[in-house]
Amino acid sequence: MADVELAALRNRATSCATGCATNWATSGDAIWADAAESLDRYGNAVLPSVLRAKQCEQLAALYPRDDCFRSRIVMARHNFGRGEYKYFAYPLPPLLERLRHALYRRLAPVANRWNRQMGIDVQYPDELEAFLARCHAAGQTRPTPLMLRYREGDYNCLHQDLYGDHVFPLQVAILLSAPGTDFTGGEFVMTETGSRDQHADVVALEQGDAVVFAVNQRPDMTVNPRGRAGVRRVAMRHGVSVVRSGTRHTLGLIFHDARAASASASVLEPA
Repeated sequence: MADVELAALRNRATSCATGCATNWATSGDAIWADAAESLDRYGNAVLPSVLRAKQCEQLAALYPRDDCFRSRIVMARHNFGRGEYKYFAYPLPPLLERLRHALYRRLAPVANRWNRQMGIDVQYPDELEAFLARCHAAGQTRPTPLMLRYREGDYNCLHQDLYGDHVFPLQVAILLSAPGTDFTGGEFVMTETGSRDQHADVVALEQGDAVVFAVNQRPDMTVNPRGRAGVRRVAMRHGVSVVRSGTRHTLGLIFHDARAASASASVLEPA
């Protein structure tokens, strides 16, 4: 595919998103109220049909390209699991850029409330541009949106996407492939570990669905044995179970950028 064809694909995806992705992310107060409730209760929330099937196919078709990505990671080389993923380069494809900004705008109030509940003295600006400026000033300049590809036998170990000192506490994954048609297995898995218990949650997704989830921790409003309400922090991790057949593509939208050439900045990305 020539460069002009890639640019045309990006423009078509942006046009297609106008009535779906961007408008969806900036409207639907009832949907977002339900999402906030699910995040508070489980640490994750499903946003249905964020992308249309055609948009998913167009984005997945970018994966073989190298000119819109900055790096490729083979997971088995770093004991991350099996499979591979690529980090997008700046500038992001327009559809991703719009989604990233629109979703951040909706999630920032939840992130700020969580930090207040956990006693963390960090608040996030209303707009992604201001938060990224904070990241870049601290040396976190590498873009973190990514696309992951899993084939038969591939999986993703439980992990947290941190990348540096500035961490936005929520992120988004959008399933680009159709379960049962493009692949089987490959479920999105989250684990939660608190001071008294731990459990796993398998999140069912359809093509085009997004899951919003906690990056590394969330507040848990509990009642102790004496009947007193309190807040505790619970640790969160996420991964993907073994793909039994086919190929699974996923789009990952992380809102903080990565520290340059730091092996300790991320659970997922080596230097």
